[in-house]
Amino acid sequence: MKILHVFIFFSLKHAGGTCDLIYKLARAQKQEGHDVTILTGDYKLDNEYAKSLEGVSIISSRSYLNSLRLYIMPGLFDEKKINFKNFDIIHFHAFRTFQNIAVYHYAKKYNIPYVIDAHGSAPRHTRRKALKRLFDNIFGYKMLRDSKKCIAETNVGIDEYKELGVKDNDIILIQPPFPVEDFVQLPSRGLFRDKFKIQDKKVIMFIGRINWIKGIDFLVEGFNELIKIRNDVILVIVGSDDGFKPKLDELIKKLNIEDKVLFAGFCSGRDKLSALVDADIVVQTSRYEQGAWAPIEAVLCDTPIIVSNNSGAGEDVKKMDAGYLVEWGNNTELRDRMNFILEHREEALSKTRKAKKFIRENLSMSSKIKEYGKLYSEFVKKA
Repeated sequence: MKILHVFIFFSLKHAGGTCDLIYKLARAQKQEGHDVTILTGDYKLDNEYAKSLEGVSIISSRSYLNSLRLYIMPGLFDEKKINFKNFDIIHFHAFRTFQNIAVYHYAKKYNIPYVIDAHGSAPRHTRRKALKRLFDNIFGYKMLRDSKKCIAETNVGIDEYKELGVKDNDIILIQPPFPVEDFVQLPSRGLFRDKFKIQDKKVIMFIGRINWIKGIDFLVEGFNELIKIRNDVILVIVGSDDGFKPKLDELIKKLNIEDKVLFAGFCSGRDKLSALVDADIVVQTSRYEQGAWAPIEAVLCDTPIIVSNNSGAGEDVKKMDAGYLVEWGNNTELRDRMNFILEHREEALSKTRKAKKFIRENLSMSSKIKEYGKLYSEFVKKA
């Protein structure tokens, strides 16, 4: 089967969990014998990361207006560069992009079946509401209507598609697989702590893009309440700035806790695993999140987690009983959850280890990859 994955970025540093999922999904599909191609933009393209995906073709197109987050790729309309008609199935990752408009044109032209995997990008309520509504009226509704299936990662995702008019039988729930094999040989404890000289502290960690949607300001405020009752903790923020760090810096300075917060920068590979292994708690307090990708990675590193209960991430964690939930914006509850885990570590670790066993047995890439293959095959045969 010739599979085309479509996403505007190909950089772990810039695109985080979605890019990681595409990478590992493409790798698994290649190992199953499929011919896999990833079509992406050249904006912040990580060539070393792309080259490490052996056997998978990476096609990048010149991307413009990136500072405005429009990512216009006019080169996609040059058929000399990309032979779209050779693909059996197209898998769109994210929803409202110029890239999708172009590829949708060819999917229709050559009658290629496609699926849409919004990864949490379907809602209008987050930001740029007017622009999203304009996109939907001109392109989005047509794309959704003509897709073979819309893939949701949680029930929250299902509801988001429904709000855009997608019918129940046009939505399929596939919980994202996790490459559990990447977490078998974990780094020794202490490497991350030694690097940043925080050996004697309890580490509260956020890991991901430093973006407004991630709700790190709520975490900072909850952490500020925690240090009022204990002085042995440090907040470590791991990730690259996606435009929100100046606001965080202002808040941290206002609270006068600069000496209690460490920005560790972007980490990937073994460095990321070292960070997760050395954390006492990983916290994800997103304003919105489709799924609990980073927290589940923490669980696979035997690290307890806290997730806000207002999104698909909370749904994931609750379903697996993988960690602790907090009401978004409730600083006192967040403080108490963090303190409870630090004071009752064995109880928290027991919950974490049970969830880790469940993830390994039910959400591994090897167990979930067949769901994607079955979905693709259903429509390739009918094309």
